[in-house]
Amino acid sequence: MAKVKTTFFCQSCGTQYAKWQGQCNACKQWNTIVEEIVQKPEISGWKSPSNNAKRVSKPLRIKDIDTSHEIRINTLDAEFNRVLGGGIVQGSLTLLGGEPGIGKSTLLLQIALKLPYKTLYVSGEESQKQIKMRAERINPNSENCYILTETKTQNIFKQIEDVEPDIVVIDSIQTLHSDYIESAAGSISQIKECTAELIKFAKETNTPVVLIGHITKDGNIAGPKILEHMVDTVLQFEGDRNHVFRILRAHKNRFGSTHELGIYEMQGSGLREVSNPSEILISKKDEELSGNAIAATLEGMRPLMIEVQALVSSAVYGTPQRSATGFNAKRLNMLLAVLEKRAGFKLGAKDVFLNITGGITVDDPAIDLAVVAAILSSNEDVALPKDYCFAAEVGLSGEIRPVQRVEQRILEAEKLGFATIFVSKYNKISLKNTQIKIQLVAKIEDLVGILV
Repeated sequence: MAKVKTTFFCQSCGTQYAKWQGQCNACKQWNTIVEEIVQKPEISGWKSPSNNAKRVSKPLRIKDIDTSHEIRINTLDAEFNRVLGGGIVQGSLTLLGGEPGIGKSTLLLQIALKLPYKTLYVSGEESQKQIKMRAERINPNSENCYILTETKTQNIFKQIEDVEPDIVVIDSIQTLHSDYIESAAGSISQIKECTAELIKFAKETNTPVVLIGHITKDGNIAGPKILEHMVDTVLQFEGDRNHVFRILRAHKNRFGSTHELGIYEMQGSGLREVSNPSEILISKKDEELSGNAIAATLEGMRPLMIEVQALVSSAVYGTPQRSATGFNAKRLNMLLAVLEKRAGFKLGAKDVFLNITGGITVDDPAIDLAVVAAILSSNEDVALPKDYCFAAEVGLSGEIRPVQRVEQRILEAEKLGFATIFVSKYNKISLKNTQIKIQLVAKIEDLVGILV
């Protein structure tokens, strides 16, 4: 066996040092540098099949590479498929991160129970009986899901050879450890080694692997960033444990877009797919209230109707407050300056609070017009008609700028029963025979003249 070699890693940011020191130079954290063994024997945790032992990879012209048989595995979960780009790619590694208790294990167990393929669910955190209790609420009669409670990678690969699953789920990567690394489970060396063994297994057998990753107090996947560089897809499961709705986003996706969004509702029987997100993003009201406006936005290929709430009040203290939830605070300040300069509204001495309902964060500039409309409604204390919606960007000179794929936004608004949609005069719209009224505005003064 080769001589054992050790080095020092910061457990917070992963920076490597030749010797121990008290403070990490990179992240400035104290007492986070730990000695770990880095050199291991030449054997690997996953042993290639004997018939592939002598196979040598050869270079191919890119036009000669055949992708006609590259199929995706349908997870039977429309929201999960959408975020992945159409399903799980064979031989890929997918990492799912999220806060404790948000529903990561429930989501993947639910998918494993519904799949018609042989699935191996490996848990290092729960016993088989605990998982069975949770499975009874979701789908107790699944015949294709195998449950394994194990943390040593060598034992996991031995069971994989016996079961020969089509998909492997690991819950979670921080609980695994390999005999070839002597560090504790969850350390940087162990995470790198276990993930490398799983990557080798996935690529050589063309079996997709889905990993669950814990996150740190800063909201990053623990590891720290090394895991995100090694895997093919990084998904983030978000939401408030005090509310029932969960949002699935892709932060990295080698096989699809990172702009897609999946929405779930947590119920006693598991996670329900929300096919119409507008039902949770638009609140139900018996009477019209000032300060509310509906915006037509896009998340990837999906149009969403979201509610923008604004509150404008006199500043009690000397300095007025500017607060935004789910919206860029600097962009809010810009829109307030445009309103004051171009439309003559004196908002400099007033508090302005803005909120995007549903707990989501929106970066689409097309909601600018809805933000302006909500602020005007609250400032004048005049309720906007509840069948109005908005889809346009506001420029610094007060012009209403066009936005992309406006026709898709208009059709979504019409489908949800809105009577009027405000868009830029400079958008090229070729829609005909639509029931919704398309109100064209060129400047912010035009909007003020209509609404106030």
